[in-house]
Amino acid sequence: MKEHRRALTFLFAVVLIDMIGFGIVMPVLPQLIMHLGQIPIDKAALWAGWLGAGYAAMQFIFAPILGNLSDRFGRRPVLLAALLGFGIDYIVMGFAPNIWWLVIGRFFAGITGASFSAAYAYLADITPPEKRAQSFGTIGMAFGFGFILGPAIGGLLGEFGPRIPFYAAGALALANFVFGWFWLEESLPAEKRRPFRLARANAFSALRALSGQSPKVLWFVAALALWQLAHLVYPAVWAYFAIAAFGWTEWKIGLSLMMVGITSALVQGFGLRLLVPRLGERGAVALGVGSVCAAALIYSVAWADWVVFVGIAVGGFQGLIMPSINALNSRAVDASSQGELQGATQAVGSLAAIVGPPFYTILFARFTGADAIIPFPAMPLVASAIIAAAMLCVFLYAARTNARS
Repeated sequence: MKEHRRALTFLFAVVLIDMIGFGIVMPVLPQLIMHLGQIPIDKAALWAGWLGAGYAAMQFIFAPILGNLSDRFGRRPVLLAALLGFGIDYIVMGFAPNIWWLVIGRFFAGITGASFSAAYAYLADITPPEKRAQSFGTIGMAFGFGFILGPAIGGLLGEFGPRIPFYAAGALALANFVFGWFWLEESLPAEKRRPFRLARANAFSALRALSGQSPKVLWFVAALALWQLAHLVYPAVWAYFAIAAFGWTEWKIGLSLMMVGITSALVQGFGLRLLVPRLGERGAVALGVGSVCAAALIYSVAWADWVVFVGIAVGGFQGLIMPSINALNSRAVDASSQGELQGATQAVGSLAAIVGPPFYTILFARFTGADAIIPFPAMPLVASAIIAAAMLCVFLYAARTNARS
């Protein structure tokens, strides 16, 4: 139990620092794109969408590779290598003299960001199956706290220039690498490792092999992919929506993202422990999707800043969704395949991330600016809620299949 707590604490710290670094740059990325490209907000949103698609394409390719490598060589070396690359990448983007440097930087970040497959596999290694929803929720709480601190810090540092937050994010990621080098222990014993096969290190081959252990894996992965497509609306267009709809500054954008982090941390850190034992994973996911739809409605009719913050609070229950689905999915395969499962899951989610940013930013551009069909900047958020409702149908079918098996 003591070793489990120590490992969980470290993973919490790793994810927290990573998400602080990620959140720092979110409030200033629109301004940096507009500055480097000399373009207006609607065109900057389109660039951001394609940057996000490139990032996701790299994750689609490399997440299964890193997940399978972690099943062969252990979680520790994969995580440390990714942390080092992430730190270098942020610094490169901070020095970008033109927008194409940002493109290259985001592609490289997609490779290093694929390490989350190893992180979730590490967590599955050290957690009993019946406790995984709570453990995944604890790591989700780290994501939330990262979004509390990161955007707030980014909004403040952005006042000194749009590049400063990138340097700060790079320094945090490199500090995280040093921390892990000295404190991270391996979670996967040698006897549970399996050979690495490049032919199996892609999403489709991995899922075909995993479905042999349990057919329901495919349905849960499909539900996770749809959820990630729905959730991508926030990193894709939230800052642009806030600027277009309310004229918010970097500081207020950072404050709103900080509120997202607070609600997510509370729900994933405490709400999961209270609600999953009472509602079960199915009930928790249904509640989360309901909150997404309610929040989208609030954003659509918001007439003042405080109404938007009410919507953020209502939408916080979406933090129940991913840990609950991940917990059911991880129980469906054996211990030696957790890295492969998480890599395949992340890769399929990356397919959604390839489609999502361009889809949402194009939709945003069509309903914003001089050539808008109608002025309705919240349209991407409404589309996200519709996708989340479709995800719920897929998940409930998979969960019913799970209950019968």
